[in-house]
Amino acid sequence: MPKASVTRFIERDKKTLIDFVLDIEKYPEFIPFCIDSKVYKKKEERDSINIIADLTIGKKPFTDTYKSDVKYDKKNDHIHVTNIDGPLNYLENNWRFVEKDNFTEVHFDVDFEIKNKFLNIIMAKSFQFGLNKIADAFQKRAESL
Repeated sequence: MPKASVTRFIERDKKTLIDFVLDIEKYPEFIPFCIDSKVYKKKEERDSINIIADLTIGKKPFTDTYKSDVKYDKKNDHIHVTNIDGPLNYLENNWRFVEKDNFTEVHFDVDFEIKNKFLNIIMAKSFQFGLNKIADAFQKRAESL
């Protein structure tokens, strides 16, 4: 069951970064191994934004699509993502944003389990490296906004 976390300090305001993370349809433009994304539903409420979206990840011909439930808690500046369908037994990831003087501290953690036991073992060995690559891509793109 791969589990990892990263913290980054990004010279952007908190709101810009939250909007950036919630712009799921742009992920294929900059996230390694993200081939496609699709938002099925986006509902904005007073205290939250709720999104149902697919991400297709992998490297052709080995790709998989998983559906996620993304919830943004506006009061706590927290994004919580869980798996709905796809190749995962479960997925849970969290984004937290803390604005400082001239930057935002971004915490990202992820915990998941792939249904395929063999792939799960492989991912457990290299997941922190992969998460750092994804975090690097997010940071590079965010700093170019």
